[in-house]
Amino acid sequence: MILATVGPGEKIIVPRNIHRSVMGGLILSGARPVFVQPVVDPQLQIAMNVTTESVAAAIREHPDAKAVLLVNPTYYGVAADIAGITELAHRHGLLVLVDEAHGPHFHFSTELPVDGMQAGADIVVQSTHKILGALSQASLLHCRRQRISVPRLETMLQLTQSSSPNYILLASLEAAVRQMAEAGPELVERALRLARTARDRIQEIPGLFCFGAERLGAPGVFAHDPTKLAVTVSGLGIQGNDAEMWLRCVGKVQAELSDWNNVLFLVTQADDQVTVARLTDALQELSREHSGGAARSQALFVPLPAEETLLALSPREAMFSRREPVSFAAAAGRICAETVTCYPPGIPILVPGERVTPAVVQYCQALRQQGFTILGPEDPTLNTLEVVA
Repeated sequence: MILATVGPGEKIIVPRNIHRSVMGGLILSGARPVFVQPVVDPQLQIAMNVTTESVAAAIREHPDAKAVLLVNPTYYGVAADIAGITELAHRHGLLVLVDEAHGPHFHFSTELPVDGMQAGADIVVQSTHKILGALSQASLLHCRRQRISVPRLETMLQLTQSSSPNYILLASLEAAVRQMAEAGPELVERALRLARTARDRIQEIPGLFCFGAERLGAPGVFAHDPTKLAVTVSGLGIQGNDAEMWLRCVGKVQAELSDWNNVLFLVTQADDQVTVARLTDALQELSREHSGGAARSQALFVPLPAEETLLALSPREAMFSRREPVSFAAAAGRICAETVTCYPPGIPILVPGERVTPAVVQYCQALRQQGFTILGPEDPTLNTLEVVA
């Protein structure tokens, strides 16, 4: 998407909570990102989505931008006003690209946020393997011909994809598309029904909270996908990764991801009443096991860094610059030359070209000490960081 629409030195407006694959597109293209900060929920410590006002401000401040990239929804199921932002961007002559990795089912229910194509976006990519029934690595890319050069898009696909296509993956895409064409609304409705049941049960479990419709209308929460169950466990006095480990080893339930305060689960067309009951029973047992531990949580907690990203170089310039390793503890003030990501959810904490701040140093060190997985840097222990020499 990015290679087909922007080139070296051209500006593209993107949310700061992009997936690391978007950063890869920025590095390959040489485009210069204009970061828009998502709204962070202070209670849940979850980065929600961007507001229409913040995107409008970025467009005013950067009238030479060529495109806007949106995430619809975030990993936690939170969607922006994608139709309103698309109309705003088109009015100013910008293309609209949508990372809809976690929204390929939106098209099949009016209870879900609007999908990118219905909202009028120009290019939308969907991870068909994440929510629908295709095999891993199988995705769909949709585009409108009115504003997009299809030959250029095809050329960029050829540059980035293997010249030996995997026909097993292609066949799985065909099967997933056919399944949704024949029974999509029914399958999605069943998942929604199961998710509602699960959320109601979770809300009754002491020490747990699962946000949903009550957040609608809050800053950064234009719409929400109810099939994403983000369970806040801080009321039990434990961290999200502790809960994930306990649920896997003891409760025999695998979470999608965990963060400081939350554990995320996806309810999909593959689920039924049995799997939902196993999840809620395991969460009930987690609550009983850790009741009375709320006093321990605050000592472990480090908030998300709140500063805006200070981009000194484009990601490509920083990635290919002369680099040197420095002590991560002393990296504040230097220009990062690599990507540092906590995975999942795969959102970069540091990106190439960004000036490192003391708050980010503290946050990354705390993540590492608490056992979160860090991907991207040459030194995964984060004792050192590659910076621009």
